[in-house]
Amino acid sequence: MKIAVAQMCSGIDPHENGRQLASLIAEAAAGGAAIIFTPEMTGLLDRDRSRAANVIRNEADDVVLLAARSQAKKARIWVQLGSLAMKVSDRPGEKWVNRSYLISPDGEISARYDKIHLFDVDISPDESLRESSAYAGGKNAVVAAIPGATLGLSICYDVRFSGLYEALTNAGADLLSIPAAFTVPTGTAHWEILLRARAIEAGAFVVAAAQSGRHEDGRSTYGHSMVVDPWGEVLLDMSETTGLDFCELDFRKVQEVRSRVPAVANRKKFELPAKLT
Repeated sequence: MKIAVAQMCSGIDPHENGRQLASLIAEAAAGGAAIIFTPEMTGLLDRDRSRAANVIRNEADDVVLLAARSQAKKARIWVQLGSLAMKVSDRPGEKWVNRSYLISPDGEISARYDKIHLFDVDISPDESLRESSAYAGGKNAVVAAIPGATLGLSICYDVRFSGLYEALTNAGADLLSIPAAFTVPTGTAHWEILLRARAIEAGAFVVAAAQSGRHEDGRSTYGHSMVVDPWGEVLLDMSETTGLDFCELDFRKVQEVRSRVPAVANRKKFELPAKLT
């Protein structure tokens, strides 16, 4: 399977981000990719939530989702839209969701996944992120079929919680998508290590499309979109440059690795010890 990976520096204007996305989808299809993977928050990256509230829409009205569906159908390509900030209710004070989409070559939504683990952290004395103050966390792990593979969906901070990927591979996933907008300090320290660990534990391919660079809202993201094979070998590292790159995935590698190291097959359920009194 030939895949395309988009590394973006999304800004605060969904219309402009949607135009860039449509161009990347067309380029991926022209390059022979069966599916394109895009980063977390493809449609809007804005830490000013008052300003963001003016452009976040529901599915029917979201310009980036509409652009992705239209271009997927026009180009006849699968699109794994890393995530969008999405409104799910018009009730005042209702939280948004950070939602990932799988879009078929017919332009239809094949799967949705709402980010389960929300990033609440103090990055430095002067910078903190509280994703849960604006977003509601998801409840369900999601796998979806694409030609030749079973895709497990996740988003960014999820990568630190290995239990999610155990659930995805127990459900048959042999390809894991981990779109992200990692900060530079955490990316430098942990990004590659975490991605390779998830691939090795699962005996699965990992595709991690990332945001990269200095964004309009003032934040900086790490980049280094990666593809990792089931043995933990890095097949693609896009460094910090935005744009598109391609990678070939041979899914015979999944069975080869899982036969050599049958960690998925050897998983056991166990009980915790009784609490000490």
